[in-house]
This record gives sequence, C-alpha cells and structure tokens, in this order.
Amino acid sequence: MSRKVKRGMSSLTFSINRLYQRISTLRLSTLIIAVIAVSAAIFLFGGGLYDVIVQPLPSFYSGGSFLFLYPSLGDQFISDSIIAITLYAIGAIGLMVVYQSTKYAYKPRQAYMMFLIGIVLLFMAYILLETTISLKLSGK
Repeated sequence: MSRKVKRGMSSLTFSINRLYQRISTLRLSTLIIAVIAVSAAIFLFGGGLYDVIVQPLPSFYSGGSFLFLYPSLGDQFISDSIIAITLYAIGAIGLMVVYQSTKYAYKPRQAYMMFLIGIVLLFMAYILLETTISLKLSGK
C-alpha cells in the first residue's frame, strides 16, 4: 500500500512542479497584458472595488420610479458603477480607435474616419460622465 501512495505522491509532486514550470515560463502577448491592465483600471475607476467590498443595492424604488443614480456623491448603487464602467470603456475604445487611425498613413480617408469615430466616442463618454455627475449633484 505504501508503494502505491509513494508513487501517487511523487506523481502529484511531479504534476504540480510541471504546472508551476509552465506558469512561470508563460509569455503573454503585449496586447493581452494591455487589455488586462486597461480592464483593471476601468473596473477600479468605475467603482467596482467599492461594489465588491460594500455590496450596495442594485437600484432603489421610490415614489413610483426607480433611482439608478444615488442622489449624492458619497455613496453609489451598483447601477452607478455599471454606468460609469460602460462610459469609461467607451472612452477607452475611443482612445484605441484614435491610436489605430495613426497606422493608416497611406490611406488618409480611412485614417480620418477612424480618427473622427474615436474622437466622437471619447467626447460622448466625457459628456455623459459629466451629465451623470451633475445629476448626482442635483439629487434627481
């Protein structure tokens, strides 16, 4: 019986060691690392960590209507975070489209269209974020 246990343990140790070697020598592409970094930043900027720790209400029903934005800047609903994360993601996508437009130097029409689309996405995200902040400040 002990021979089987020893063989099983050595096999398990070998498997764990092999898994550790694979993970430690794994090389991710720069695109994947950039996407993970931007996603983590958007999650933190949008208040995702607050939602995980405090676990606020998703939204609130008051006076015959739903409140999706908390009426002060001190607290938030989960819907506040979803709105903020979505708008930050739209802005990040706009920045990426603007960056990609620089790669089309020999196709000026395509570069110009991509640049305009990126700028529109960026300004749309900015204007909507400012609108949500002003709605929270007004308490409506």
